[in-house]
Amino acid sequence: MIRPSLRALALVVPLGACQAAQEAAPPPVRPVLVRVVKPVAAQVFGPFAGVVAPRYQSEIGFQIAGRMIARDVTVGDIVQKGQRIAALDPVVTRFALTRAEADLADARAQAENASATEARRRRLLAGGNVAQAQLDTAVASRDTAQARVSQAEASLQRARDQMGYTELHADFDGVVTVRSAEVGQVLSAGQAVATLARPEEREAVVDIPEELVGTMPTDAQFTVSLQSAPDVTATARVREIAPFADQTTRTRRVRMTLIKPSEAFRLGSTLTVTLARAEPPHVDLPATVVLTEEGRDAVWVVAPDGKSVLKRPVTVTRRDAERVSIGAGLDAGDRVVVAGVHSLKDGQAVRLPDQAP
Repeated sequence: MIRPSLRALALVVPLGACQAAQEAAPPPVRPVLVRVVKPVAAQVFGPFAGVVAPRYQSEIGFQIAGRMIARDVTVGDIVQKGQRIAALDPVVTRFALTRAEADLADARAQAENASATEARRRRLLAGGNVAQAQLDTAVASRDTAQARVSQAEASLQRARDQMGYTELHADFDGVVTVRSAEVGQVLSAGQAVATLARPEEREAVVDIPEELVGTMPTDAQFTVSLQSAPDVTATARVREIAPFADQTTRTRRVRMTLIKPSEAFRLGSTLTVTLARAEPPHVDLPATVVLTEEGRDAVWVVAPDGKSVLKRPVTVTRRDAERVSIGAGLDAGDRVVVAGVHSLKDGQAVRLPDQAP
């Protein structure tokens, strides 16, 4: 009778020891990815690199063809209205002017002769010495000669104008930004010699990625600073957005009017364009941090000792498919779990990436 009782007791004792060992085993430690909370109080758009460009500029050239014999300006020169930019060889146009003057003198002589002939035949007709047809012929010759005088005068004026076209002058005060022709080059009529820009109205020209243009506030004032002197700043407002993106860079060109810029913003200077707007303090995090249960949002925050996680309710002010903005519930320096939030439990042991296993 004693032996069966001892055998049953011997079987019960190991089974209880196994259950105690299983209950005493610690839960597994899970590695987690975290993001340190850094509240922001402003919305920043940018920065983007750009250049200072003129709003108005013109490609200027000669109105006639010819060989350029002089160029008085180069890139960067400041010119005044009426100042000579370049000149063509005037030999051919001078010959044309001389011929036009000779043609006018000949036409005037022919007109005087025709008028005198018409006056003589009119007197002879009064004495009955010529027929009416002869007078009519003299009158027609006089009218033709006078018309040729008008034609010669117009040709002379055209020759004088073309003589003036051999010199290219600035139509307004400006700055030379492009040099397109050299001395000795044979130019066609209208071919560009230089590009002249008006410096009084300057713009910031910026290329912005196409996916960001839709989020850009067009009614705001942007801050523009020189890359060579970041302390020198100005404000700018969007004037024009290119309707199509560049096929190579997939960016759209945006032109911003500089508002009362200093003289330091010279044409061609590189600059940086940014926009900062004050907002209520919030934290921007990946959308994967939020755990929504029963209509309430929460996140997992690593405990101060870095060994476990705690669930903390938060207020989400803005969310989309990739990011969320948390307005309340987190403090600066908190470490928030950004992946695997649905498989954690309150108080669960975790290991941070910088901790040894």
